[in-house]
Amino acid sequence: MLENYFPILMFIVVGLLVGVAPIALGGGLARLLGTHNPTEEKLAPFECGFEAFEDARMKFDVRYYLVAILFILFDLEIAFLFPWAIVLGEQSESLFRYLSMLLFLAILVVGFVYEWMKGALDWE
Repeated sequence: MLENYFPILMFIVVGLLVGVAPIALGGGLARLLGTHNPTEEKLAPFECGFEAFEDARMKFDVRYYLVAILFILFDLEIAFLFPWAIVLGEQSESLFRYLSMLLFLAILVVGFVYEWMKGALDWE
């Protein structure tokens, strides 16, 4: 009766090994090869300008979030240009697709100019 459950047990054991082994191996290699006393340069503020190891509940300036959202917004909109550029020359309806993409880019430029005029891109 119990031999019927052996494949299930092996499946669970192999799944745990596949899940836990890379984590344990990575942690062991990090302790073996890593530095335990980071230098002053590694502890210095990097891109955000804040200290790396401070209170987790410190307040961030809203401009960091605004810049991140604007970057994601324009980055995703630009990602629509790549498939359009590939498909443009392949179809007979390329004039309609070309004009629709010009409309899309015009709306994108209007949004960009609006953000620029409102001062969302100014960093004081």
